[in-house]
This record gives sequence, structure tokens and C-alpha cells, in this order.
Amino acid sequence: MSGLIGKKIGMTSIFDENGKNIPCTVIEAGPCVVTQVRTSEVDGYEALQLGFDDKAEKRAIKAEAGHFKKAGVSPKKKVVEFQGFEGDYKLGDTISVDHFEEGEFVDVSGTSKGKGFQGVVKRHGFGGVGQATHGQHNRLRAPGSIGASSYPSRVFKGMRMAGRMGAERVTVQNLRVLKVVPEKNLLVVKGCVPGHKNAYVIIQK
Repeated sequence: MSGLIGKKIGMTSIFDENGKNIPCTVIEAGPCVVTQVRTSEVDGYEALQLGFDDKAEKRAIKAEAGHFKKAGVSPKKKVVEFQGFEGDYKLGDTISVDHFEEGEFVDVSGTSKGKGFQGVVKRHGFGGVGQATHGQHNRLRAPGSIGASSYPSRVFKGMRMAGRMGAERVTVQNLRVLKVVPEKNLLVVKGCVPGHKNAYVIIQK
């Protein structure tokens, strides 16, 4: 799937032609620079490595600096490989947001917001133990029993418990592109995408 690297700007809402208010996410998509071209003769598969968001020369380690210098571009903060690009691209070529068209559907991948250590009510939607009355003074958000005693005498793998929540790679599929703004490199998609503001996302079509 071909695509671009982007940065989540935030959420807003727009009205469609029928006057319906649609929640949407604004993404700064590209411009991305081709930093490496994978070929089937050398690498065994066809792909393009794209770089996004400049970073200072002094922040790049020597291996990175040499890699970007070979492509003739400044060091980039985010580098991702994409397959499925049509056309002949060379090192240093720029791919911008007009790679997408209004009305088509895209998949957006990113790292979800980290929530820290959370209990079973927030993490798994448990309802708590019993009621709030009849002597239940501290069981409202408790997980309850986690297994039997003599058999199986252990806790099954995958038992839903409290723990670290969020900060996982999440892909939201089939988001409709509502608007493309080439002069500002902006892409407006319907619905929400994972991650905090200014988080890097990968947009594929």
C-alpha cells in the first residue's frame, strides 16, 4: 500500500453539503522525500523509503547522516518504507499530499495515547463487584475472582486484569478523505486517528 508519513495536528468538525456536522482530524501529510529505493534485484522486493520532518545535522548519528547524504537530503526524524507506489521514483524525489484525492478511503496507523496503569473498569469495561450496598464498602471497582482453587490451581493466560493501558500501535481503517489542501500540506479525514497532537502517523491507501 502506497502512502505518506504525517503528523496529527488535531480534531475539528466541518459541515457537508447537507448541513450535517462531521467530526474530522487534520493531518499534516508530507512532503516526504525518497531516501532509499528498494529493488527486487538487490533487496528482493520493491519499496520506497520515505523520510519526513527535518532534524538538525548535529542530532543525526553518523550512520544516519551518511544515509541521508547519499540521497542528497537533510536528516529526517521519521523514516518509513512503503510498497505499492506506481511510477519511477529516484533518490531525493518529493511526494506531497496531492498523492491523495478527496473521497477516497485511507488507513491511518499510529501509537495510541498512553494511559498509564489502569484498573479493570477503565481498561476492560468491568462493572465492579456486586452492588454498592449490603456491606460492599470497597468493592465498586474491584476485579473479583480470577479463577478456581483446587482446579486449575493457576490463573489462565490472558486473564483480564489491571495493567498498563494505551501506547500501542493502532490502525484505523477506511477513513474517508474529506479535503486535501496542497498549499498547506494538509489532509482532512473523517473521524479520529490514534495518537496525541503532533504524533507521527502513517497514512496508506
